[in-house]
Amino acid sequence: MATIEECRAALEKLSDNMSRAEGDVRAAAALDRSVSCRITDLDVTFVGRMTAGRITVQDTLQGPPRDKAEIRLAMTGDDLVALVAGELNFAKAWGSGRVRLEAGLRDLFQLRKLL
Repeated sequence: MATIEECRAALEKLSDNMSRAEGDVRAAAALDRSVSCRITDLDVTFVGRMTAGRITVQDTLQGPPRDKAEIRLAMTGDDLVALVAGELNFAKAWGSGRVRLEAGLRDLFQLRKLL
């Protein structure tokens, strides 16, 4: 099982990858939205902001998020690490329910470019 530190490192790597993106992917990553990433097996939630092509984690909370972020992810720590490492396909994981992504319809259309 991935640790909180490994999950935070995976989010940092995801942020670094997003900041280096180009074209449509860069445009999708440039959204300015609140973000939460719930790690279900660790019962923690990383909360922060996606802005200027990066995800900035502002806090780590025990349990579910207190406020509803504009973009919400939920998955196990191992799945987060595998997704960022390229070992787990996001679309397949989302379609099978291993990863949950919730956002407004407009944001979902933008975010699909990241997939």
